[in-house]
Amino acid sequence: MSNIDKQELREAAERAESDSWGYDRDEFNEALTPSTVLALLDELETAEKRIAELEAKLDSADKLQDSAFRHGLQHGFSLGQTDNQAGFEECLSAYGTGKGE
Repeated sequence: MSNIDKQELREAAERAESDSWGYDRDEFNEALTPSTVLALLDELETAEKRIAELEAKLDSADKLQDSAFRHGLQHGFSLGQTDNQAGFEECLSAYGTGKGE
């Protein structure tokens, strides 16, 4: 991560944006250098990649959970805990409805 004082940069930008009387925009222009912009863009790109990784992991975890749940239902029915196929289908249908399927 870069060593950017984001709060200081934010305050300088807010002062420049408000166009306060007596405020010298040079302060903001000095703070916002090409290297600062590139560092901020690098941080943004890193954060976006991390978000994509976490979303992919969450999707995988959801699929594994669904698979485990369905697998458990199937084994419960096949082990003779119940022999009601209609009940099994009803459980799967209700579960799918709850998941938005």
